[in-house]
Amino acid sequence: MKRGYLITFEGTEGVGKSTQLGHAESWLKSRDIDVVVTREPGGTPLAEDIRELLLCPRDESVNDVAELLLIFAARAQHLNNFILPQIQAGRWVLCDRFTDATYAYQGGGRGVSHERISVLENLVQGPLRPDHVILLDAPVEVGMARAKKRGELDRFERETVAFFERIRSTYLERAAQWPERYHTLDAAQPLAAVSDQLSCALQAILDIHATEA
Repeated sequence: MKRGYLITFEGTEGVGKSTQLGHAESWLKSRDIDVVVTREPGGTPLAEDIRELLLCPRDESVNDVAELLLIFAARAQHLNNFILPQIQAGRWVLCDRFTDATYAYQGGGRGVSHERISVLENLVQGPLRPDHVILLDAPVEVGMARAKKRGELDRFERETVAFFERIRSTYLERAAQWPERYHTLDAAQPLAAVSDQLSCALQAILDIHATEA
């Protein structure tokens, strides 16, 4: 059986990942692609419990290493109990965030060394990496203004503008480092224009894999 693909959606807060994930799901299904949508942290009952621990605002400060370990604990559960079985069954998995987010948020944002993140990445994922990354990029002030309109902010959304500037910079650095894997969209554009960019990126991905056995 032909394996499926892992396509992850990345970006800072308020860039429209959820909306564009829905667009991608519909677009791929209309072309008879067997596709499932999931998210990180989360994706399984236990991983969703860990997500709640990570996102819930709290008085106690969260140690950077504790945060990193929780994220990879959720990822290990999600990967082995959901993502890998879906890919092995031939389905395309669309995931709202994955390990690129860890390099951006915990690495760029928190200052955790990329070497430390890499150790856990290899432990949890082995050789698996996303086949493609859709990076929705917008100026931080644009994304934060949108995020505030959604309602109460979670623990990460309450961070400083400087924190999110570091995250955005890390994403753009990774996109420049692996241009064959990243598809960067201008998420500051109106919704329809972003969806059009995404459709073009998805068509390019289909073309890349069209000849694979």
